[in-house]
Amino acid sequence: MFVFSVKSLKLKLIAIISLVLIACVVFIYISKRDKPAAAGNAINYSATNEDERRAFLSQFGWETAEEPLEVVEVIIPSEFDDVYESYNKIQLEQNLNLKLYSGYRVKRWTYEITNYKGYEGKKGYIRANLLVYDGRVIGGDICSVELDGFMHGFKNPNAPAEKTTGKAEATTVAETTTAPKKSKAGSV
Repeated sequence: MFVFSVKSLKLKLIAIISLVLIACVVFIYISKRDKPAAAGNAINYSATNEDERRAFLSQFGWETAEEPLEVVEVIIPSEFDDVYESYNKIQLEQNLNLKLYSGYRVKRWTYEITNYKGYEGKKGYIRANLLVYDGRVIGGDICSVELDGFMHGFKNPNAPAEKTTGKAEATTVAETTTAPKKSKAGSV
């Protein structure tokens, strides 16, 4: 009788471990798959092609020139200096975190913003920078190239609040800042 209860205990233990493993696999699959375009005020961070990158910016009310001004590879430093700490504060305010990508090679797409209030007739003064890794926006900013210019997050300070909240209500920080899939300084 004692041998039977040990075998039963082993079978129960194997069944429990199997269920836990299956649950982990399902959770990983669900969290890693691409998220569909979100409804409401949630932001879609997908940026695998030109249309998606421009659509990302349009979620905040920005209009851009047809083609990017620049596309370059950037390596996010392993250790952040004061400049990167300040820049990451902008990212944290928009539910992003560049520290998760420390040491990674990403692409920066730079677009001309054509509808920034007060700069409508001034071509080339306002730019949007998108940091993209593995087809997703992981950071970026809107900035002026003037000597005494400015830099802020993607939220349009001149747009109606209901159009560009700058917050992903239905998309959590965990969904937008999951750790990268590829090895450090790997391909983009």
